[in-house]
Amino acid sequence: GFSKQMVEILNKHGISFSSFDIFSDEEVRQGLKTYSNWPTYPQLYVAGELIGGLDIIKELEASGELDSLCPKAQKLEDRLKLLINKAPVMLFMKGSKQIARCGFSKQIIEILNSTGIDYETFDILEDEEVRQGLKTYSNWPTYPQLYVKGELVGGLDIIKELRDSGELLPILKGEN
Repeated sequence: GFSKQMVEILNKHGISFSSFDIFSDEEVRQGLKTYSNWPTYPQLYVAGELIGGLDIIKELEASGELDSLCPKAQKLEDRLKLLINKAPVMLFMKGSKQIARCGFSKQIIEILNSTGIDYETFDILEDEEVRQGLKTYSNWPTYPQLYVKGELVGGLDIIKELRDSGELLPILKGEN
């Protein structure tokens, strides 16, 4: 119950956190009590420092101090914008430049490699939040998705059309 309440408070405040199941490791469960000189769980740490247990977190929440103490979770839309703009040419795909994990991704990699333009990839199979969120953000339901300078160019069919019409290279160079 106490752990559930702690998680609810952290989520309510949009605080970025991870957790460790103390029931999964008895040595950690007992050792942390000694290390922290705090006999109960849950225990909240920020930047490696013990903040306290549930009662202290409730007090910090009531005083308004909790929000200034704890890092906020990055909003998905902000995270997607950062990822899309990570490189001038950014490809969201199944797999990576080195190992495409579907036929469509393999084809688009071959096309991009043939242009000689440098690009970065993001493996959507490694992050379900990005995989689902980007479909909504871009209003594009499928992968791969190619972005140039933060703007969606399209998926494999559009990239093939642009290649065949001679428009792909200027777009990748940011000339359009």
